[in-house]
Amino acid sequence: MKKKILFVSLGCDKNLVDSEMMLGLLSKNGYEFTDDEASADIVVINTCCFINDAKEESINTILEMAELRKSGAIEALIVAGCLAQRYREEIQTEIPEVDAIVGTMAIDEIVGTLEEVCRGVKKNHYKGLDEKPLTGVERVVTTGGHFAYLKIAEGCDKHCTYCIIPRVRGSYRSVPMESLIEEARRLADNGVRELILVAQETTLYGMDLYGRKALPELLHRLCEINGLYWIRILYCYPEEITEELIGTIRQEKKICHYLDLPIQHASDRVLKRMGRRTDREQLENIVGRLRREIPDICLRTTLITGFPGETEEDHEELLDFVDRMEFDRLGVFMYSQEEDTPAAVMEGQIPEEVKQERYEQLMELQQAIAFEAAEAMADRVVDAMIEGRIVDENVYLARTFRDAPGVDGFLFVNTERELITGDFVKVRITASHEYDLIGGLEDEFTE
Repeated sequence: MKKKILFVSLGCDKNLVDSEMMLGLLSKNGYEFTDDEASADIVVINTCCFINDAKEESINTILEMAELRKSGAIEALIVAGCLAQRYREEIQTEIPEVDAIVGTMAIDEIVGTLEEVCRGVKKNHYKGLDEKPLTGVERVVTTGGHFAYLKIAEGCDKHCTYCIIPRVRGSYRSVPMESLIEEARRLADNGVRELILVAQETTLYGMDLYGRKALPELLHRLCEINGLYWIRILYCYPEEITEELIGTIRQEKKICHYLDLPIQHASDRVLKRMGRRTDREQLENIVGRLRREIPDICLRTTLITGFPGETEEDHEELLDFVDRMEFDRLGVFMYSQEEDTPAAVMEGQIPEEVKQERYEQLMELQQAIAFEAAEAMADRVVDAMIEGRIVDENVYLARTFRDAPGVDGFLFVNTERELITGDFVKVRITASHEYDLIGGLEDEFTE
């Protein structure tokens, strides 16, 4: 009889794709899954270590499950992912309850690893960080089935001074286009209606395989797939955005007019210390070009506050930039001092209380921008995808093309009509509440 597995996936959407691949491999080999610790025989944790908070969550989860292993409540504990790759020796030494460790490039070994630990064999699995990305696996989609992530590349070549990713994921390697098209067709055939392209950097897709930026070609081919309604692009480095990419987004009706641009800062001095490839003038030009050529585009960005050496003047410049650019969506991270990165040993480390103060000022400014933008949506009619229903109420959760799952807001749709998750409907916006919108079905306003 096959063992029951409790699978815990932590971290980003790219890590989630790895988890879904491992789930697919295990499912194909007859293993069952459970969300209940009490009924689990084996626990697998796919970990993250991008920033301190993610690292702490991963460590705490491992320690919690290690207690179950120690007490005999579970038979085995397997740790995979970025934290396992980066701190494998420490995990082996400090947490002996962990039966096996699977590195970031060895996720295809998950079935063999599980079989080994069931036989009492403790063996860790790693591969070189230049290993080709895993393809051809039928994933177990965990996002509800109506949307899914498509990881188009692995690793990163940018080597920003604050980032550990190249050390745990390797250099940039694109997934062959034919493999991606096959996977996207399979997802669409299984009911996926929104496909979200992810990588450490999506804009450089294809450079290593084809000698050119092939994201526009990939997008054209994905748009040909029946069943897909929305295609969303995340993690577009601003300096790599081309006229061809902008034209493709404008031309193809399935591509959401939404781009995620990880900008990180606006002070030229700080950007240089971060190892970024743009300055403030270039960033403003890119944002301006996108808005001129795609007037309804929704732009999301992320910023880092409290980077080593960031002065009050640098912070004021960042505030001014946010105020001028009026990003539709914006997230802020307080700088996390990650060992083995150049930034970790830079002079001028910022006290945590200063980081917190600057974070709050940025978020307060962005809230005012976002709330005003939400109010301006009143009386517009938008396409929206139903995400679910609020229990015991005639209210559905939905998202517009302006909202990526997990990071942006919701549209609350009031209707007595029965709707199904994944349905696309036209909604008239009637009001807003902070980041979220409120509305009703458009045809109910005109009936």
